[in-house]
Amino acid sequence: MEFRTCQRHWGAEYISDDVVRFRVWAEGQKNLTLRLNDNDIPMAASGNGWFQADVPGIRHGAEYQFVLQDGMPVPDPASRAQKGDVNGPSVVVDHRRYTHVNRGWKGRSWEETVIYELHIGTFTPEGTFRAAIDRLPYLAELGITQLEVMPVSQFGGSRGWGYDGVLLYAPHAAYGTPEDFHAFIDAAHGLGLSVVLDIVLNHFGPEGNYLHLLSPAFFDADRMTPWGNGIAYEREPVRQYITDAPLYWLTEYRLDGLRFDAIDQIKDASDTHILVEIAEKIREAIPHRHVHLTTEDSRNVIFLHPRDEQGNAPLFTGEWNDDFHNAAHVFATGETHAYYQDFAFEPEKKFARALAEGFVYQGEVSLQTGESRGVECHSQPPQFFVDFIQNHDQTGNRAQGERLITLAGAEKTRVLLAALLLSPHIPLLFMGEEFGETHPFLFFTDFHGELAKAVREGRAKEFTGHAGHDENVPDPNDLNTFLRSTLDWEKLKQEEGKSWLRFTRSLLTLRHRHIVPLLRQGGTVEGKILHTAHGRVAVSWQFPQGTLSLALNIGKKPAPMPELAGETLFSWPEAGDVLPPNSIVVRFADGEAAL
Repeated sequence: MEFRTCQRHWGAEYISDDVVRFRVWAEGQKNLTLRLNDNDIPMAASGNGWFQADVPGIRHGAEYQFVLQDGMPVPDPASRAQKGDVNGPSVVVDHRRYTHVNRGWKGRSWEETVIYELHIGTFTPEGTFRAAIDRLPYLAELGITQLEVMPVSQFGGSRGWGYDGVLLYAPHAAYGTPEDFHAFIDAAHGLGLSVVLDIVLNHFGPEGNYLHLLSPAFFDADRMTPWGNGIAYEREPVRQYITDAPLYWLTEYRLDGLRFDAIDQIKDASDTHILVEIAEKIREAIPHRHVHLTTEDSRNVIFLHPRDEQGNAPLFTGEWNDDFHNAAHVFATGETHAYYQDFAFEPEKKFARALAEGFVYQGEVSLQTGESRGVECHSQPPQFFVDFIQNHDQTGNRAQGERLITLAGAEKTRVLLAALLLSPHIPLLFMGEEFGETHPFLFFTDFHGELAKAVREGRAKEFTGHAGHDENVPDPNDLNTFLRSTLDWEKLKQEEGKSWLRFTRSLLTLRHRHIVPLLRQGGTVEGKILHTAHGRVAVSWQFPQGTLSLALNIGKKPAPMPELAGETLFSWPEAGDVLPPNSIVVRFADGEAAL
């Protein structure tokens, strides 16, 4: 058994059948009390700021808090579950109560990955783990192979994106219990779906974080992130908290991987960077399952993603490729505000480079920052790059939360969706994209008082000067902002939604039949830009087995069909001698025919 052979450093865990060890680092406190089921138990100081209590006769569901020396009760920073909100009692969790039906599940290979990013709270009207289970057969039949769940660590209020979590080991209580999350993952595995969790290790949210009272040394007072004080990763208790959390989710819940948010904000000067240590510990602890670790990093770097001689990834598996999205967005919409200005000049060439090579910026100077960004990425296989034409960030960080279909129109969006799903990079769909969802995905929170005011005013100020900005930026704390972001499943009953779904399903069928086998074979892949012109792009990828090529036109005028070798795998609409407006052709020539 993976997890229970290794005791965690923080939190409440069973060390025998009914004995629970409560352990917390509270170097800022002279003494600490465990309030357990309304009984106060003095905790023993075990040195270097640690406090501990081993208590027999504890059952699953027991409620507890830590009482500070001034009498203030606080939740366990490593709580495995909360009774209610982030400020209330923590709950003892006995994971032995849940036995996975699909215990033999080993995961799926990375090459066959098609990611579906979803937010539990807005994926269904109920917004729970249990409700989401009912939609899993639909996703499996569609051709999805991996669910990427936006962060579920407990955060302030009942609704939010999850990136302001403060209890990094506890599933958000509004989504359900730990048993419910177990059931969601188990049900997905039974349908052949992997489940990965988005995890945030670069900051804590603004409500419910009591670590600054327990241990002020947890934070680096000399370094700020965009969201508050940086974390002091070099301190051993902090390092233990941060490195244990990913392993806990992977081993206890039997997740298939993690997506690490904004790792460029994880600053660590230790001899071994904390992210390297995390990956090494995961690979050592879980050697016999497919576990996929992806990163989000605005720097366009690859030092965390080496490949061995067999093409395996000993640390991290892949990286979110924001360059692909940004280039596609400018290409399709013409927007050039904010970070899109880096893609404004010759957008066709930038989109072609994103398709052929991955990163657009490989050391070039960013117009937005005036600094060079990125490194050459030719050594990376195409499946290193996780591409998307929309996701939670790029949709929700717009003032009005518009999806690409609203901004670029349905026809251009279809062409870009086909390019996404039939390229050799790993594709990611944002929930609802498969059926042409037009509901926005807005930024929403559930804060109150001065914090709610600060978030509301900050959100409105953020978009001054941005395209699409007006004075009516939705209030993140308004319940309606959240409700407007919930998927409209009724659209699947309408012909438009059915048409989109048929289109997406046909593309994913082709991907699994033709693209995935190319990736499984491994070997060096050379991407080339064949042609660019206004509204038009043609690229190819040379595999050991042959050449995959793609040409598209989202311009207003027909264009000559580029010379693409091989048989047509897909065309929209039907291929002829020209590329009409809003069209795409994908072909493959086997090794001999490609010469």
